[in-house]
Amino acid sequence: MEVKKTKDWGTFPKLREAKNPAEASEPGTVRREEGFRMIKGGKGYTIADIEALPEGERAELIDGEMFRMDTPTWTHQEMQMALSAKIWNFIVEHKGTCRVIPAPFAVYIKKDKRNYVEPDISVICDEEKKSEKGCQGAPDWVIEIVSPSSVKMDYERKVKLYREAGVREYWIVDAEKQTVTVYDFEHSRAPLQTDMCTGGTCAVAMEQWDEPVPYAFSERIKAGVFEDLYLKILEMGI
Repeated sequence: MEVKKTKDWGTFPKLREAKNPAEASEPGTVRREEGFRMIKGGKGYTIADIEALPEGERAELIDGEMFRMDTPTWTHQEMQMALSAKIWNFIVEHKGTCRVIPAPFAVYIKKDKRNYVEPDISVICDEEKKSEKGCQGAPDWVIEIVSPSSVKMDYERKVKLYREAGVREYWIVDAEKQTVTVYDFEHSRAPLQTDMCTGGTCAVAMEQWDEPVPYAFSERIKAGVFEDLYLKILEMGI
């Protein structure tokens, strides 16, 4: 993302971490939320505020709330590179048209002014969503690598956001727990005919894929957006 310099940084809350609960309620402080820093100011932020951040500052925007992003850890970056390389090599070998893009990368997830994210890994298959500025709309597959600073964001806020925006598949890779949590949103949206019939009418229930499926790093995990791609974290030499 091209960052625009601005002289109006004074209009933003100061990016300093509150030392205690009393201080956290003061204007101009940043409340730490699982290590992610939510910039005070309610839900009135837009993409224009993201673009006006000082050089070197990164933040995400969810329903008008802006969250400053902490610097990723060594493990986080190593995992990001290994996963991106595996997916990239698979696409190239199969002459696919999808593209895998690691962060930092701008995703205008709902194509509105109130939502903007930088997923750790984005897989985009729709050519119309690709632009020099970033991804215009929801990627097909999103992978977030959990850092101490992003637990609440990855496991709660972004699950809701990615599902609403139309992401087909969402993986949460947790190095500390040695798990990969997979949300298959594409199938969870489809109704499933059941055997529960009354008076000739059968009930329609949602697919069980509505619930996330956890995998260990030692297991081979099928990537839903590709026919033959399986990933096993322990085989990546991380």
